[in-house]
Amino acid sequence: MLMTAADYRESLRRYRPRVFVDGDAIAVVADEPRLRPGINALGVTYDYALNPRYAPLALAQDPLTGRAVNRFLHINATTSDLLAKLEYVRLVCQETGCAMRYLSMDGLNALHQLTYRLDADHATDYQVRFRAYLDHVQAEDLTVGIAMTDAKGDRSLRPHQQPNPDTYLHVVERRADGIVVSGTKAIVTSAPYVHELLVLPGRAMTADDAPFAVACAVPIDAPGLTIVARPAGRPGEAKALFSGHYGQTTGVCLFEQVFVPWERVFLCGEWAHSEFLTKSYATHHRHTCIGARAGFGDLLIGAGALMLEANGLNGEHHGHLRDTMVELIKLVEGIYACGVASSVYGVKDPAGNVEPEAVFANIGKLLLATQIYDMHRLAHQVSGGLIVALPNPEEDHNPETRADLAAVLMGRPDIPYAARAAVARFIEDLTASDAGGWMSVISLHGGGSPEAMKREIYRRYPIPARQGLVRRLIDRGVLANGQLPRLMAAAQPGQCCDTGCTAPALPEPVAVPGNGP
Repeated sequence: MLMTAADYRESLRRYRPRVFVDGDAIAVVADEPRLRPGINALGVTYDYALNPRYAPLALAQDPLTGRAVNRFLHINATTSDLLAKLEYVRLVCQETGCAMRYLSMDGLNALHQLTYRLDADHATDYQVRFRAYLDHVQAEDLTVGIAMTDAKGDRSLRPHQQPNPDTYLHVVERRADGIVVSGTKAIVTSAPYVHELLVLPGRAMTADDAPFAVACAVPIDAPGLTIVARPAGRPGEAKALFSGHYGQTTGVCLFEQVFVPWERVFLCGEWAHSEFLTKSYATHHRHTCIGARAGFGDLLIGAGALMLEANGLNGEHHGHLRDTMVELIKLVEGIYACGVASSVYGVKDPAGNVEPEAVFANIGKLLLATQIYDMHRLAHQVSGGLIVALPNPEEDHNPETRADLAAVLMGRPDIPYAARAAVARFIEDLTASDAGGWMSVISLHGGGSPEAMKREIYRRYPIPARQGLVRRLIDRGVLANGQLPRLMAAAQPGQCCDTGCTAPALPEPVAVPGNGP
């Protein structure tokens, strides 16, 4: 069953999570104005899946059930799936800035890989449990949040060494019918308005940390779960032209003696597998983040171009502005190109799904994490100072000031003051407001810190092969027969075969229920 955005909003009424925003207890999440921009953004992922125009990207067919499912609930089977995911994430983030639901796909794909390995190593039935859970999520068209980052406490200590063990989520009791968990997960994106949480370990564990090596699925209104969240975007602010309608929140999730039945447990104490799960999820998610920030970058490019027009300028005749726009385009598309490369060179996992190539995924995420600030700077540079000098919208309705403002703050004669002011406020909202600053920080730390990406790039990049290349050149061995050694040919980041990889095909159309083939 595919839901509409209205269905999704209504479905939230079936849950009664314990949620606090700004110190207030939220009775019904679906009716809370401070969370509405986040619910609006997630709703786009539902409506796009039912729109024939977007269906080739928004829908996928589950190979086991034959069911048409939202792409954000799909297990990626091919490199074409990865590319379609990247393009779909960019598409929905062009509309919303950040659509959030893509985290569901990243967590589900990582758990698919993990449970296959667990069963192979320990003769368990984790993948049977996972497939049953996946079928439930797909059939109900749910949104699944990812509760991965722990509160961490003293960063110099491992989980089992913490004075307060609840700074990490952990198993406190094993029962015949399930487990009981306690602890804290922080930076849980869209926590108040998802249906379920996938709890994942946030780091590699040791044998002493075994109780902290746990992965499970928890309904958002499970007894003992409390969510402390911030407002989504800037609802109710007159000049929040974008973030007043679309936004996202993060929540701190406090688990206090939360019971989880065994059928919803996908890792429990097998500490040696926690590192694989953490890194697999990180690779999926960093690949996805590339598409998300490319969509956000498209908004900056479009707004910058509109601001140039409103100011009576253009890149054809003003070289410094052309250069600034090209620099912004270069950043956005350079980041996205890493995502495309990561898709094309995706690696087939023994579990059957395809994982994005890790070096390109980490480079793309590292670029966006640090260059989001440059993207903001370039948007400011091309737009001029009006975005901070413009009075607030209330002055547009003030009979004492509105005529004078409209007369002197208009740019090009054929573009009204109201249009120029709207673009300026749009850019301010995205880059120079508290929502814009928050987007910078979440871009920097979301999906792991830049240091984590640097470690992965250094660990996975074929540096020894590059050393061998230079040694051979120095020894002139390469020039003896004019052939590049096989070692070199197979050592490119992501290259999987001697002949290279086949470019992904466009996704096949998937039938949308009620709209024909």
